Amino acid sequence: MAKYFDVHPDNPQHRTISGVADSLRSGALVAYPTDSCYALGCQMGNRDGLSRIRSIRNLDDRHHFTLVCQNFAQLGQLVNIGNDVFRAIKAATPGSYTFILPATREVPRQLLHPRKKTVGVRIPDHTVTQALLAELGEPLVSSTLLLPDEGEPLTQGWEIKERLDHVVDIVVDSGDCGTEPTTVVDFSGGTAEIVRVGAGDTTRFE
Repeated sequence: MAKYFDVHPDNPQHRTISGVADSLRSGALVAYPTDSCYALGCQMGNRDGLSRIRSIRNLDDRHHFTLVCQNFAQLGQLVNIGNDVFRAIKAATPGSYTFILPATREVPRQLLHPRKKTVGVRIPDHTVTQALLAELGEPLVSSTLLLPDEGEPLTQGWEIKERLDHVVDIVVDSGDCGTEPTTVVDFSGGTAEIVRVGAGDTTRFE
């Protein structure tokens, strides 16, 4: 049975956030809100967590997981990024964008696209997510909480608790969450290719 935490959207309770971070370090799989929609998240080295995300979402090995970072210091350790691309991404973050880039050796192999050796990264503009990342001290491996054969992600914490009670460990609820996943921009070829139009404004990359 999943633990359910009601967190203040603007002033998240430190004790609760600290407890969630401790659980993540112990192998928990968490459903948590972001600036686009709810996501499933686990620690980067959590193989069981990755397997559970794949199972919940019915994903194959070509799926791009996203490494959700607190800041550019974290992001820069995970992906190779040139000056021009850096400036383009810097201007759009934090925000509702996921960027696909060539991964560094810091990224576990199971997170990479098997052929391209790329990974998705993003820096969210969400108070609760940022508080959790700050407490955890490392990126979260994440995937949009979009269930198989459903057109939109789950958006209500209580509904997530009800439907995923036996397949996730923690549900973090901070009120209304968006219904639209991030805009995905592939920079792995050096120029911007919009892979998915989502919550983030695409005009800056067109």
